[in-house]
Amino acid sequence: MPCLDEAAALPWVLDRVPAGWRAIVVDNGSTDGSAEIARSLGATVVHEPRRGFGAACHAGLAAATADIVCFCDCDASLDPGLLASFVRQVDAREADLVVGRRRPQGPGAWPPHARVGNAVLARMLRRRTGVRLHDLGPMRAAGREALLALGLTDRRSGYPLQMVVRAADAGWRIEERDVPYLPRTGKSKVTGTWRGTWHAVRDMRGVLAERPVSGPAVREAGDAR
Repeated sequence: MPCLDEAAALPWVLDRVPAGWRAIVVDNGSTDGSAEIARSLGATVVHEPRRGFGAACHAGLAAATADIVCFCDCDASLDPGLLASFVRQVDAREADLVVGRRRPQGPGAWPPHARVGNAVLARMLRRRTGVRLHDLGPMRAAGREALLALGLTDRRSGYPLQMVVRAADAGWRIEERDVPYLPRTGKSKVTGTWRGTWHAVRDMRGVLAERPVSGPAVREAGDAR
């Protein structure tokens, strides 16, 4: 779970992590005591000094040891308890990557400019890969070794999209599940501003412009687990 100044949201988020799961909070330079709060609530805390959503996510992936790993924001906009069904689907080999389709719950949950940018990118993704996702949201689950084998390189806002693009190029079965999307706690660093949204869209457009990767870094998900 990537984290940058989410002290107010962490108690709610970590309380909803399924029992028996290891919560890994990747602190990406917080100044509000987020790391200490997460540790006090039983989470494993990883420090990633390089700023960027992708840098934090990949540091968490590298620190994980479970066969199946999940990603979820730390801002209380998404309930990590819902990931249990994602994991069951991956574990049953019904899908190689399960992505949450955000369904806004009430005003303010998803700013219009961010929703429009996401819809545009989803259409571009369909043209590039043929994968018919409606959302490129951060909530997802997949096999850890398979994800590492994709050789993900983006360390900014393009990381979630690059994961889907490279998984599609490798022939993964990608499924989408509806998840409630709540108004986040605190101010968003990305979708809360036009500037942040623009930078995210720019990073993701760069990912879509990449040429397909071939070779040992991309392979069937089932073979990598």
